[in-house]
Amino acid sequence: MLSPHRLRVLQAVVAARSVHGAARNLHYAPATVSQHMSALAQETGLVLFTKDGRGLRPTSAALKLAEQAEEALSTLDRLDTVVEDLRQGRSTRLAIATFSSAAEQWLPEVVRSVRRQDQETTVEISLNEPSGGGGRRPADIDLRNESPDDAAQHFEGYTRVPLCVEEFAVVLPEEHRLAALRSVPMQELGDEMWVDHDIYDSPTGRIVLAGCQAAGFTPRFAARLDDHHAALSLVAAGLGVAVLPRLALARLPEGAVTRPLVRPRVQRRIVAHLRQETAANPLVAAALASLQHQAAATQGHR
Repeated sequence: MLSPHRLRVLQAVVAARSVHGAARNLHYAPATVSQHMSALAQETGLVLFTKDGRGLRPTSAALKLAEQAEEALSTLDRLDTVVEDLRQGRSTRLAIATFSSAAEQWLPEVVRSVRRQDQETTVEISLNEPSGGGGRRPADIDLRNESPDDAAQHFEGYTRVPLCVEEFAVVLPEEHRLAALRSVPMQELGDEMWVDHDIYDSPTGRIVLAGCQAAGFTPRFAARLDDHHAALSLVAAGLGVAVLPRLALARLPEGAVTRPLVRPRVQRRIVAHLRQETAANPLVAAALASLQHQAAATQGHR
């Protein structure tokens, strides 16, 4: 079995791009870092570094190993957290993974509902979009986006619970020519400059792109970001248009307006995935009931 500690040292060397840089970051002697890398090379039977002038260059094998180790080490970190909680006798934890607009609009009421059940519970919330991050422990509830045109997603160890289908809308500068329309055909946006809120190509961004392609164009971007609040600010400043789900449009900045999209309508399916090991927990049931209630209100908003 590979040493998790040596894998972490490998990641530090790759991140710092040198043994000496990794040693400084880890507060080790350079010789100690070198010893760990030599031992890891023997464990794996791989050439991990090659000479590069006075330093070392990680091989493609080292880069791949460091990348693939991330998920395993994150899992070990979560296991350490569970053990520490058990050792310290800490209060109950409920872990929820979600995307940012649902975290902002739905999670306050979810946390309130859970803590009505047990005031000693800590709800841990992590974002699974845009960059696929993970929390400190496996999610008891994992909220996801899907295109209604795609096959339903299923995850091992989780039960799928569809919540709603949500509409997207176009966001325009308030003085834009299309703001005079009651609804905007997607084709009308083909000649506009766009502001993208999803630079990491997450499901929401792919749904928007599919809608553009169905209307016969590929959007041209004035700016691309990974935050929908910042994207809305750029639209309000007159730098382009954006297409976002309704949950992301609860707080429009001054100078921006929204209009429904038509031909085609752009939608996403929101699904909760319940971890089967904890699905019978009353706290999970309380959180799910809150999500279902709020999702019904979201779907009713056109």
